[in-house]
Amino acid sequence: MPREASDREATTRKSTVPEIRRRFDADVERFASLETGQSATIDAPLVLDLIVSAAAAVTPHAERSLDVGSGAGNYTLKLLTALPDLHVDLLDLSAPMLERARQRLADVARGEVRTVQADVRQAELAPESYDIIVAAATLHHLRSAAEWSQVFEKLYRALRPGGSFWISDLVAHDLSAVQAVMWRRYGDYLVDLKGEEYRDHVFAYIEREDSPRSLPFQLDLLQRVGFERAEVLHKNGPFAAFGAVKPDA
Repeated sequence: MPREASDREATTRKSTVPEIRRRFDADVERFASLETGQSATIDAPLVLDLIVSAAAAVTPHAERSLDVGSGAGNYTLKLLTALPDLHVDLLDLSAPMLERARQRLADVARGEVRTVQADVRQAELAPESYDIIVAAATLHHLRSAAEWSQVFEKLYRALRPGGSFWISDLVAHDLSAVQAVMWRRYGDYLVDLKGEEYRDHVFAYIEREDSPRSLPFQLDLLQRVGFERAEVLHKNGPFAAFGAVKPDA
């Protein structure tokens, strides 16, 4: 959707944070499996592997990570296979999601596991606390441009120098004609996956809940808040995986 449309939709017709939290509270077990919880995301298993591989390669000596919108812990579980001694923090709106993530990590994590139930917009993150931050399928819930800037700035401050920030998410397209093409292709993917009723269900909750921004918007924002050396790992239709590095001190 064009940027102007995103700003309009950021203030109208969107689910509130408590409404989004209740939806995820009621759907924990589905999101405890990559195959079921992220089936509506194109190339979800590939993107998970790419982000974890990139984070481990760029930040091999990482000591602590933050998983923003961690859900039931898929990304942190995968990250621990590459960096097994990592201390991990999981941040999510949903207490049941965090409890399920803690259960899944109990027999895997060697380091400390901390969970925080909060909205990233209100969460207090100490400066230079993390070496890796991952945000998977969560930033599309941000609304206004000011919120996007605030969150990117907060996450930048929370990273240690040389730390890396990785995003996988639904993205919009600033040219309406391109947006229409990508949305049609996404609809075809959902129909092939589970049928027209499933496509309509997914499209309805995206319209109700989400306000994604384009990949160029987010890459520009990364640079404006201070990141450097941004990398696009993957893009397929309206989904992208990308990241950037905080400069060394």
